[in-house]
Parts: sequence; C-alpha cells; structure tokens
Amino acid sequence: MNAADRQAAGLPPASPEGLSETVDLAAEYREAGIGEVLEGLDRELVGLVPVKRRVREIAALLLVDRARRRIGLATEPPSLHMSFTGNPGTGKTTVALRIAQILQRLGYVRRGHVVAVTRDDLVGQYIGHTAPKTKEVLKRAMGGVLFIDEAYYLYRPENEKDYGQEAIEILLQVMENQRDDLVVVLAGYADRMERFFESNPGLKSRIAHHIDFPDYSDGELGEIAGKMLAQWNYRFDAAARRAFDEYITLRRPLPHFANARSVRNALDRMRLRQALRLFEAGATVDAEALTTLTEADVRSSRHFRPAPALSVINAAEAAT
Repeated sequence: MNAADRQAAGLPPASPEGLSETVDLAAEYREAGIGEVLEGLDRELVGLVPVKRRVREIAALLLVDRARRRIGLATEPPSLHMSFTGNPGTGKTTVALRIAQILQRLGYVRRGHVVAVTRDDLVGQYIGHTAPKTKEVLKRAMGGVLFIDEAYYLYRPENEKDYGQEAIEILLQVMENQRDDLVVVLAGYADRMERFFESNPGLKSRIAHHIDFPDYSDGELGEIAGKMLAQWNYRFDAAARRAFDEYITLRRPLPHFANARSVRNALDRMRLRQALRLFEAGATVDAEALTTLTEADVRSSRHFRPAPALSVINAAEAAT
C-alpha cells in the first residue's frame, strides 16, 4: 500500500524506518520470551485460572500494541496501572513480579523490578515528611512496578490531620505523567478497595485492569503444601497427607487464615515438631527419616485438640 492508498483508507503514514507491513506475532512472542514467563507463572502458582488468563490477555494486548507500532499504527500506549483484590496468600505479589517481567521484555518499562510497599513507606509522621518519603519510593520504583499492599490505608478520612492524601496526590501525578516508565499496582481486600476507589475517583479513573484473586480450594492448598515441601526436600507420608487435609478443613474457618501463607507457616511448625521428635528419640537417622513428616508431626497442632467444654470454662472463670 502506497502513501496515497494509506491516506485514502484513513491509516497513518507507514513507519519511516521502512519496517515490514506484516508482523509475525508467534515469532515476536518467542523472541521476547513471554512464553517462559507465563510457563513460570503456571509452575509457581496452583490454580488461579482466571488470574492466569487475565495475565495472558494483558501480555497479548502488549504484544499486539507493539506490533501495531512496528507497522506505523502508533497510538497512545495502553494504560497499565492495576488493582489486585483478594485475601492474603493468593499469589498477588508473585503475579506482580511476572507482569513486571512481561512489561520489561516487551519494552514498556526499563528494568522490570518490583518495589513492594505499604502505607508506612509512603506516609510521614509530620508536616513535610510525606512528600520526600513518597518521592523516594517512586524514584526506586521507576522503570518497573510499584506494588502498594493494603492501599486503602493511604486514605483515612476520619483523621483530618492524616497525611495519606498528600501521598495519593503525588501518586496521581506520577501515574499520569510517567506512565511510560512506571506501573502502579494497588492491592488489598476487595470490599475495602471498592470503598477506597469510590472515595478517590482520580485513582479509580487511572486503573485500567482489575484482577480478582480467588481463595484456594482445600485440594489446591494440599497441592501447594506438597510443592513447598518438595522445594525443601521434605514430604508427607500417606497418613500425614490425610491428616494435613483434615488440618486445612479445621484451620480455614478460623480467623487470620491466609491461604498459601498460612500453609507455609503450618509446614514450618510441622518441621519444628519433626526435628524435636527426631532429636528426642536420639537414634541414628537416615535420609528417609530426615525428609519425612509423619501423622504425629501434623496432628500435634493445637487445631486438632478438642475445644474445652463450656462447663470447664465456667469453672475456670469462677476460680479466678
């Protein structure tokens, strides 16, 4: 297509670099190494099918946008600021790391690193303290992704002297003016994030991608536990695995359950109990003993103990 034909068709002029009118997306995908990133995400995270699909959609959008620019169909770069909602321990930080790699490999950010912060890293304690703190964090994050966990704590309308609004205003400016070299991810519980965005329409309008992270199922948490143990050169025996499945059923309804994070903490305690069991036995041990968690290591958890009877509690209270 010559210049006149392009103009008649309402297309922009061809690229001055004389690049081809066609782009092999499969070749671009391979050369950028996006497949490696997505495969790594599949290996690292169990389940989360809708999240992984959304990451693929974002990768495809960026790949197609780069192809459009290569043949002279340059447009405004896509908005990439994101909101991650979900309970703790559902893989939000891991996904942010993989998205940063995709952005870097496709040329949307320079470095592809992630700077993870909370309110305390951005908001100061006195007048004149917040702006330098926020700007220092933004400086470290430039060229990559700024991940703000529990972002709703930046806004505390009940406190007239709170300095969180100052940090938000600085963030808004940078998210708009330097979006070609910084992607901001705001993360937290879904209901609190919704209220946060309702109170900050400027932030809401700058967030293009909202990704919800579902809780893991009991079976997925068991699979996660197996993967973690394998990484540490441990394993459950058959009885311990069945006991761990019971443990998840008992632990999930209780306060402060944090999905994969709670699984990791539970496994750490089980390793402690295994170590004490072996130490107190004082016997010669082999690799099998050193790497195997048994049913006793699992069932020693306080979550398997029966709740004290109400009469016992009342008697104890009466005695105090």
